Amino acid sequence: MVKSRTYSTFAREAARLLGMEIKLARKQCKWSEGELATRAGISRYTLQKIEKGDMTCAIGLVFEAASLVGINLFEAETSPLRRQIGAADDKISLLPKSTHNPKKAIDDDF
Repeated sequence: MVKSRTYSTFAREAARLLGMEIKLARKQCKWSEGELATRAGISRYTLQKIEKGDMTCAIGLVFEAASLVGINLFEAETSPLRRQIGAADDKISLLPKSTHNPKKAIDDDF
């Protein structure tokens, strides 16, 4: 039996809003579902799920559909986005490669 994943209200509403914006932009481009799906390299069924805000769609597919219809998710120009990626990468490189929960409580009561 497949377990269903629980998402926060905010996450569900954000996915629904992005899906609606993709659908609106697609219609403003005067593209059919099939045309956008072909451009994105996905099935029409997957595009319909994206436009409904289905949480099971891969984020890369959602971002590609949004990009194709002209929705700027972060920055309109790529150079500020690249700077932000570089800054985030620099911060990540300063952190430990992995994290572990302590297995045993430390007894420091002398």
